Order: sequence, then structure tokens, then C-alpha cells
Amino acid sequence: MWIYLLIGIITSLVLFVRRKYLFWERQGVPFIKPKFPFGNLLVNGKRVHTSQLTTYYYNALKGKKHPIGGVFFFTTPFAVVLDRELMRNVLIQDFQHFHDRGLYYNEKDDPISCHLFNIEGSYWTNLRKKLSPIFSSGKLKLMCPMVITIAERFQKCLSKSITQNQQEAEMKEWLNRFTIDVIGTCAFGIECNSLTNPEEKFRKMGVKMFHVANSRIIKFFFISLFKNLAKKVHIKSVPEDVSEFFFKVIRKTIAFREMNHVLRNDFINLSMQLMADGKLEGSDEDVGKITLNEVVAQSFVFFLAGYETSSTVMMFCLYELSLQEDIQRRARENVITAVSRHGGLNYDALMDMGYLDQCVETMRKYPPAGNLGRCVTKDYNIPNTNITLRKGLNVVIPVHGIHHDAEYYPDPERFDPERFSAEESTKRLPFTFMPFGEGPRNCIAARFGMLMAKVGVASMLMRFQFSKCSKTAVPLVISPKHASMSPEGGMWLKVKEIK
Repeated sequence: MWIYLLIGIITSLVLFVRRKYLFWERQGVPFIKPKFPFGNLLVNGKRVHTSQLTTYYYNALKGKKHPIGGVFFFTTPFAVVLDRELMRNVLIQDFQHFHDRGLYYNEKDDPISCHLFNIEGSYWTNLRKKLSPIFSSGKLKLMCPMVITIAERFQKCLSKSITQNQQEAEMKEWLNRFTIDVIGTCAFGIECNSLTNPEEKFRKMGVKMFHVANSRIIKFFFISLFKNLAKKVHIKSVPEDVSEFFFKVIRKTIAFREMNHVLRNDFINLSMQLMADGKLEGSDEDVGKITLNEVVAQSFVFFLAGYETSSTVMMFCLYELSLQEDIQRRARENVITAVSRHGGLNYDALMDMGYLDQCVETMRKYPPAGNLGRCVTKDYNIPNTNITLRKGLNVVIPVHGIHHDAEYYPDPERFDPERFSAEESTKRLPFTFMPFGEGPRNCIAARFGMLMAKVGVASMLMRFQFSKCSKTAVPLVISPKHASMSPEGGMWLKVKEIK
């Protein structure tokens, strides 16, 4: 009897999986043949970084001449957008059909997960409106001196290190610590000093959040695919100790400032104004009050985004400059000329570094957001087709794949800042460069991230020369174990101080 029951269960499972894997075929959509149990999550049987995974999808499906292609995460179907016009519709034109990212958050059990990147619907719309003034160009200009102060400290610490360590430096580690100190100052009003103390608590939290262990991958896919069940069983996406740390830091910072009447041009001070009055000082626009939980959640995602995104952009930029001495020399001359013209490294000098701006080519080759995810929030008929994307379906836009498409960027593996000259930029096709996303759900702190990265690279080029060393990997091997693109073994470069 037990044998028959077992056979029945196995047969039912096989039929269930087979029916699931017929989803795209029934839709008449080209798809990559899945393999149970992972679907299309592996490439040639191996785990790769998500940016490389979606690039594989893009390259495998683009030649099918169809606006979308189909893949499966385990047994769940995902649509890969291949057509630029459809990308415009998903991200901007028909945004109401693709309003959300479909990510997990748990307001009751895991309030720190309720940040702008995760939340949905009117909750997201209202909170985005409240927080947008904090990231205006005027507010960023006020924060700029604080970033530059940390950069000057960075110069001194790196100078001391290379003297002791024979001019070789693991720049990923150094740049992570630089961004931790900047975010600690600009977001939390705290002197982290991770540049001098690698064991600093903020940095440990960042390392913990961005190391993607196998257990966290399983948990991530479970809460992504079974969001309602995950909420019912009270699953948290953020580790308990990380959540407790950030709540404690924010509460103590706000209490100290209220008691001592401390005023700073940083995220916490601006958030406190919204908590108290629902508007920023000097503004007549009443955007509505925010709660302590919302401040903590946004501070947390601000920390995560800045910690990994900006440091990664700087790291890959310095890597590419170390491989091409002529480009590095031109970038340095551009920085020094601007600094001399404006009386030092300041906001006006940063805005006058045209060639350094062209090194945004780094984000073409190594985009911070390697893919953009959206969830269908209302049934959507793809124009000029008989295909309907049903509510609840997940949609992926493979940014890394588009950035490496030879149709848009000839010789895409070559680092060439001239692609972003004023003349070439006017020729660029829409939706072929999306390092921070596009449309209403683009990165709210993109300008701050760019400011931090620009200060970091400019300050490095002013004082140091970068080149390959014996530990520099050429070509790079991207680790699949990190949420953002990160090289296996770190980023070792030879660093020589310019006298």
C-alpha cells in the first residue's frame, strides 16, 4: 500500500512540475528549457552572479525576435524583457501595470524591511514623495563638505598603509571602509572611523548583509516565491542582530540630538524634521510626517545602497584606470585642473570634472543594478501581440546584458570613456544605459551615490597612481556569492603615492 502511495505522490509531483514548465510554451513565448529542480537558475550546471545569469538569458533569447522571453526560477515563470520599447512601457509609459518590484517585506515582524526598495502601492508612492526632498541637489551640496573631509582622511590612511605594505592594496576593502565612514557621517551623524578600525560594527553589519551564503539564498527564494506564507510564519528577511543594531543607533542618535539641540546637514536631521513637522525647514511643501520605523528602514537601505554600490563603482573604476595608463593620466589631469581652478576639492570643482564624468563608463561595464525586477500589478497586453502578462507575474529587465550588447556598444568588454562624451551621449538609444534604473522607481539616492563615488575617485587620483600588481586578476572573475558584482579574491592594485 505504501508503495502505491509513494508512486502516486511521485507521479503527481512529476505532472505538477511538467505542467508548470509548459507555462511559456502555452503562451507562445520563446523560453530557455528548464531543468528540475532549479529551473534556469544555473548556467551549465554552475551558480553564477545574477548579473551574469540575466545576461545569459538575454543573449540566449534576444535572437528569437520576440519582445519577451521566458525563464523559470525553480518552477516559477519569469518574463525577460528583450525589446527596448517594451522596457519603456514597463518602466515609464505603463508604470501603473508594473508599479511594484514584487519583493518581500513584513511590516509587522520585520519593520526594517519596509523601505523604499521593497514596499508597494500607495505606501511606496506616499513615502517616496515624503523622502524625495531629502535628496535634492541643494541638500546634497550641503553634505558635500562632509564627504570631502572623509576623503581626505582616506588619503592619509591609504598613504600610511602602502608605505607599510610595499605599495599593494586590496582596494575593495579600503573603498568599503571609506563609504561606511561617509554614510555614517551623512546618514547617521556618527563618526564610524572604519578607515582606522576595520572591526567597526557598522562595517561588520555591511559584510554580513552582502555575503550571500547558500542558506540565505534558499531563504531569499522562499520569501520571494511564497510571500504570504512567509508573513504568516513570521519570517524576517533581515537578521535579528542587524535590525536591533540599526534601531538602537537611530533611537540613540535622535534622542541625543533632541536633548542637545544638535543640528547637522545629514539624513537623520532632515528625517527628524519630517517626523516633527511633515516638511523640511525652509520649505512650504507639507509632504506629511514619517514614523520612527520608516526613518530606521530608510536609513538601513541608505546604508546598504551606499555601502556596496558606491564602493563597487569606485573599485571597478580604479581597476580599469590601472589597466589603461593614458586614460588614468587624462582623468587625473582633469581632476587637478578643476581643483586648481576652484581653489581646492569642493562641490564646484567636482561639477567641473567633465572627463571624470565620462568614466561613468564604469557603470556601463559594471552596472550597480545588474537587472531590474518588476511585478505585474494589473493584467497587461503586450502591444502588437496576443500575449497577456497576468497579474503577479515577475518581469526582469537584464541591464547588464543590455550594457554588454555589441549592437549598442561595439567591443563591449573594452573600457572606453569616449562612449560618454557629449557627442556620443546624444547618439545613445533610450534604455541602453540604466545603471540606477529608470522611471518613477529609479534609485532615489542615485545622485548622492554618484557624488560619493566622484569624491572618492577624484581624491584618489589627486594623490595616488594605480597600476596592476602580481595579485591583480586580468580578466576579473566575478564571485557568485555577493549581492553586487564583486571580484573573487578582492581587488588588489599597486598604489604609488604621487610626490
